[in-house]
Amino acid sequence: MGESTTTGDTTAVMVTGATGYVAGWLVKGLLEAGHTVHAPVRNPDDANKVKPLQAMADAAPGDIRFFKADLLDTGSYDEAAAGCTVIFHTASPFVMKVKDPQRDLVDPAVKGTRNVLETANRTESVQRVVVTSSCAAIYGDNADMLDMPGQIMTEQVWNTTSSLDHNPYQYSKTMAERAAWEVADAQDRWKLVVVNPSLVLGPATNPAHATSESFEIVKQLGDGTMRTGAPHIGVCTIDVRDLAQAHIAAGFVDGANGRNIISSTDTTIMGLADALRDKYGSDYPLPKSTVPKFLVWLVGPFLGYSRKFVSRNVGHDLRADNSKAVRELGLSFRPLKETMEDMFGQMIEAGRI
Repeated sequence: MGESTTTGDTTAVMVTGATGYVAGWLVKGLLEAGHTVHAPVRNPDDANKVKPLQAMADAAPGDIRFFKADLLDTGSYDEAAAGCTVIFHTASPFVMKVKDPQRDLVDPAVKGTRNVLETANRTESVQRVVVTSSCAAIYGDNADMLDMPGQIMTEQVWNTTSSLDHNPYQYSKTMAERAAWEVADAQDRWKLVVVNPSLVLGPATNPAHATSESFEIVKQLGDGTMRTGAPHIGVCTIDVRDLAQAHIAAGFVDGANGRNIISSTDTTIMGLADALRDKYGSDYPLPKSTVPKFLVWLVGPFLGYSRKFVSRNVGHDLRADNSKAVRELGLSFRPLKETMEDMFGQMIEAGRI
């Protein structure tokens, strides 16, 4: 542990939430580029969490150093940030159903973001902060598309329909990103670049500890939960590996700025199943038809989905304009079929399906 400085073409960077799903691929890319990654984690002595990251570093030109920190512990990121030129803030919970939305979602997202960005304010070496927000900060329900210019998501739109009582996850992402811009706008030493990914899919670097709502959705496609059919719900998707490259570009491309929608495919839940059908359709009970909205309306409450959610999401498509990020960050994307097959295959191998 301790400070690290720039050496040759390599730079020290900090990645919060380094053991997470998205961060795993980000850390891998940074290490392969030769960077020294400072990884603040809740418990640096948890071998199950840190060993996979250390193994990545051992196989790459870069180096990794672990630090003890907690999202809600003021100042706990200061040691990890020392000497870093870029901070990547990826740490934030992605769960849809919680007992206490304020405690479990909003506080970690908002207070954690403020904590990390205030660390940037105190750390003279920091030149840029990349915050992982979400398209959830742009829309709350699919029906929100109807009120957007051109009925498509752009970086100019903010989610105004979510609250603690309705779509609290989306609300937490919105409030956290607004907090990030508030802190950034109050200073002029470092630049804030925000990444707004759509639904993140694809294999994990550490499948044993992959915890994201994404895995639950894909699990339900293959375990028989949707055997009788899938609801027509539009989704926009991005491969986790492409998202990691988007973060790296956001951290180092000179022209990177503002918000950036990171999304490759506009599809539906059924479209996700269709992407798996060629390879896995004969062996797994993938949904083959779309469930009528009135049936989803009837059974939704028994499955944990409110009538309001069904009304404002089922039967509504999503569209995302990714042109700004493609143009300014130089992105290219994998096909959905490759993303889904890689993810589903890994989940089978890990015994999750």
